[in-house]
Amino acid sequence: MIAETVCSAASAAGLGIAAVTAYRKRFLSAARIAAYSLVPVGLVMTGVVGWAADTAFSPMAWAGFVVLGGAWLLFTGTRAVERRRGGTRKERRAARASTQPDAVAPTASAPSLGPAVRPATRPAAAPRAKSGDDFSDIEAILKKHGI
Repeated sequence: MIAETVCSAASAAGLGIAAVTAYRKRFLSAARIAAYSLVPVGLVMTGVVGWAADTAFSPMAWAGFVVLGGAWLLFTGTRAVERRRGGTRKERRAARASTQPDAVAPTASAPSLGPAVRPATRPAAAPRAKSGDDFSDIEAILKKHGI
């Protein structure tokens, strides 16, 4: 009963402020203030305020919120642990199976990928210029990177 009275008074005060704002020829602001001031009355008329007041003073409702909070903590905690471990149980099992070495046939003498390809040898580095040359270090770095 008190919550409905407070909401009605807040709406009446808001509509009064909207009227003063409209009198000052600020119609857009007045319409916005009027819209905001009608929200508490609408909540009272739909029963949301009564439900919220009953919920706020009910120990059973607060116990329900505590249970919901505990469930949320458990859910987020298990998700965090699952992310650290690397996914679901099925994903971890598949990853473990893929890391185990496969058995090689006893008659296999060469790898199945073929002969190894060796990289081409690099030409020998050119001898450095005189020690007084300022660009010799830069040239050495560029040659090292193949530029």
